[in-house]
Amino acid sequence: MSLRERFLTLQSLLAAHEALWRPAPFRVARPEWCEAFPALREAALGLDDATVDHLSSDPESCRMWLAGHLPVVEALAALCELPALGTREIPAADRRFDWSIPGRKRAQIEAFVAHTPKPDDPVLEWCAGKGHLGRRLAAADGVAVRSLEIDAGLCAEAARLAARANAAQQIVCADALDPASARHLPGHAVLALHACGELHRSLVRSAASPQRARAYCIAPCCYHLGCNDGYHPLCADATLAPDADALRLAVTETVTAPGHVRRRLARDQAWKLGFLALRAAIEGDTPRTFKPVPSTWLGGDFEGFCRAIAAREGLRLPPSVDWAHWLACGARRRDEVRRLELVRHAFRRPLETWLVLDLALAFESAGYRSRVGQFCERALTPRNLLIVAEAA
Repeated sequence: MSLRERFLTLQSLLAAHEALWRPAPFRVARPEWCEAFPALREAALGLDDATVDHLSSDPESCRMWLAGHLPVVEALAALCELPALGTREIPAADRRFDWSIPGRKRAQIEAFVAHTPKPDDPVLEWCAGKGHLGRRLAAADGVAVRSLEIDAGLCAEAARLAARANAAQQIVCADALDPASARHLPGHAVLALHACGELHRSLVRSAASPQRARAYCIAPCCYHLGCNDGYHPLCADATLAPDADALRLAVTETVTAPGHVRRRLARDQAWKLGFLALRAAIEGDTPRTFKPVPSTWLGGDFEGFCRAIAAREGLRLPPSVDWAHWLACGARRRDEVRRLELVRHAFRRPLETWLVLDLALAFESAGYRSRVGQFCERALTPRNLLIVAEAA
């Protein structure tokens, strides 16, 4: 199956079942699909906590559970099984390479480099951070590397690490989204590991411009960033128009966090839902956005949290509020949301695959040969899809 055939088939299934993945249970008490699939609704709401925990952390188990109610999830899963990317042997890294690199990031870099072609051209590391990826390429392939990063502090650290490792690496402190940064692209092979939102889309758009690179290797991330007004596809065959909530859905799969982190996230969501229930009781259940909450507001108690949001949003609270009641409402709603969200989980990877294929096909329209596949296992990072685009 060609990338285009896979893209169109996936798009057709996603469009036909968008009622199952577009409504976020956090924002609506009962998504519309609950009426169309009453057996699925009851099955989801009837799950015990241990099963919900398991299905939430294990996508394969969740898919198997849902397949009995939604056969389409099997077809979607098959479309997400991409052909394997070729790998290459890379020289072992010098022990000095490990300086200041977290273990998981280190493993991601090794996997990413092993799945990218050996560059024939100088390398441009896009959104470089501390330049770890570029430094690894300089050592592995003996090529000159230019690492572009906007944060001056990270640039200084990247320069220090490059000098310490004696790497042929030039650090450029610049904004990747500034049109002037495009002058760094010609004559280079561009590598971007987990470039977020517009930072990877700008690279794809550059492929159709005179200031284009000779090759691109991109592992996209955070598709929702820069898309507050919805996603604008880059491929001419795209007909889906995911909104910001749907784009966030594509990146909600995470490697299981420690227990204390999961408990804190559960509490935070219960507080938010408790406030929403209180606001609905005061002003009516009118759908509206929920703005991000400063982390400092979550450091106190539920009452203080609610009062801070109410002040921000101009909500007049009654003189007396039963805070324990609304906190319990939030906890109950969170239990419901977790169960109903399991249905959306079946569409996370298909939606992400569609987004990545949209980028890959845009490269093909610009005259590149595109390949898409996984560069590592999900346990290392769920954002494990890699686009390799080489000039035809």
